[in-house]
Amino acid sequence: MDIFAFRDRLIENYSDYVQSFFTIRDERIMNEVDAQFKDGLLWPEVLIQLNPNFEPGGTIDELADKGTLHDTCRDVFRVGKTETSPKGKPMQLHWHQQQAIECAATGENYVLTTGTGSGKSLAYIVPIVDHILRNGSGKGIQAIIVYPMNALANSQLLELEKFVNFGFLGKPPLTFKRYTGQENEEQKDEIVHNPPDILL
Repeated sequence: MDIFAFRDRLIENYSDYVQSFFTIRDERIMNEVDAQFKDGLLWPEVLIQLNPNFEPGGTIDELADKGTLHDTCRDVFRVGKTETSPKGKPMQLHWHQQQAIECAATGENYVLTTGTGSGKSLAYIVPIVDHILRNGSGKGIQAIIVYPMNALANSQLLELEKFVNFGFLGKPPLTFKRYTGQENEEQKDEIVHNPPDILL
């Protein structure tokens, strides 16, 4: 498929669709409207950009082998885990994620700045989970993760569910709950009376 030809056909179809809603009788106005459509008034120019390629690091399994991470992390953090396929595959980290996890293991503070889609969340979730696994679950809230938008909290909740709930035969190694104002009073009371290890 020629993606540029496809784009041109798509724009042409969209232009025809938009223009089907009006009839312009004045020739000068029609010429101006046609010129605006041809200049791309309603659609941008083609945008071509490269996806960033982040330097690869080690795997979660390798960090567990070295003792940097608790051994159970190798079962929690696996790629492609689903309810029907809870085992998944070993997780390969980017180099910046590995550096962040190794820094967290020393107890030092760190700041990670990197591009969208580069796995920033894992760079703090893996150390949090490691901490809970080492100290034991069920001892009250051990981590609070604050998000600027409910949408981010919701997406991270789904990610944690995949990692923590799949593959442990109904006995996850740690607990987590969302507390954003989307919860009803009953859910809030449950969080207060049975605090999770991680609060989103």
